[in-house]
Amino acid sequence: MSEQLELVIDDKMTGRIDKQLGHHFDQFSRSQLQHWIEDGHVLVNGKQVKPKYKLLVGDQVEIIPEEPQKIDLAPENIPLDIVYEDNDVIVVNKPQGMVVHPAPGHPDHTLVNALLFHSPLSTINGEFRPGIVHRIDKDTSGLLMVAKNDMAHRSLTTQLKAKTNKREYIALVHGVIKEEKGTIDAPLGRSLKDRKKQAVVLDGRHAVTHFKVLERFKNYTLVACQLETGRTHQIRVHMKYIGHPLAGDPLYGPRKTLPGNGQYLHARLLGFKHPRTGKEMVFTAPLPSYFAAMLEHLRKTDQ
Repeated sequence: MSEQLELVIDDKMTGRIDKQLGHHFDQFSRSQLQHWIEDGHVLVNGKQVKPKYKLLVGDQVEIIPEEPQKIDLAPENIPLDIVYEDNDVIVVNKPQGMVVHPAPGHPDHTLVNALLFHSPLSTINGEFRPGIVHRIDKDTSGLLMVAKNDMAHRSLTTQLKAKTNKREYIALVHGVIKEEKGTIDAPLGRSLKDRKKQAVVLDGRHAVTHFKVLERFKNYTLVACQLETGRTHQIRVHMKYIGHPLAGDPLYGPRKTLPGNGQYLHARLLGFKHPRTGKEMVFTAPLPSYFAAMLEHLRKTDQ
């Protein structure tokens, strides 16, 4: 059992809780402390608070660290759909149902396990996320860029932060969208009602999704979504926010939805400048068979 930590705030420790705890408990990273605050492992005067909460003199802080889960990261001979590869980068088409990297609850059989069997990877993102520059959800299929060395990793990460790369997703959503295109600019953060979910919240992180309609059905709409930012569950939460949750989405969609193994969301297009040559590179991946089959079914049943 992890030891519970307690602290009483004095006049030298007032201010944002995530920053102040990082100064006092330097054995934990700030991101780790922030995660614990969001998940309710940090209490102030017996109550949960947000990472932006400002500590006051006399506040009593309790930290109940999460129990670490041992994960042995090992290469696994799992087939990969590699769209492109050279000495610096890999572009892989991830199938629906595969987790990107090991985490509590998913210690193995991940994309990282498969990639480690295939190739050396960058070390920047730590022991359990080697090579991983960005992620997509377990039940989202499509393209990911992977760094094989630290130089490539730094370059691809810089492009993500500068928003110069290209990412387009194909999504099937509930309802008929009347507009031909639109932009959703709404900040995202952890839901206050359900800690497993993300939501549009006033003090959330800046998030922008652009969408355009590709095809309309009787009760559904096929859209292409371009990400300006890359927040957790961004497309899924933003489309729900405008009243058009993704079909098949077990977390954000309605109970009555299309059959399948998760949300109908596919990372179709990925573009970036090559880390070594600077050449513009753009890759596409066709819709997986289950997604294409559902669209054909909707076209036939709508007639």
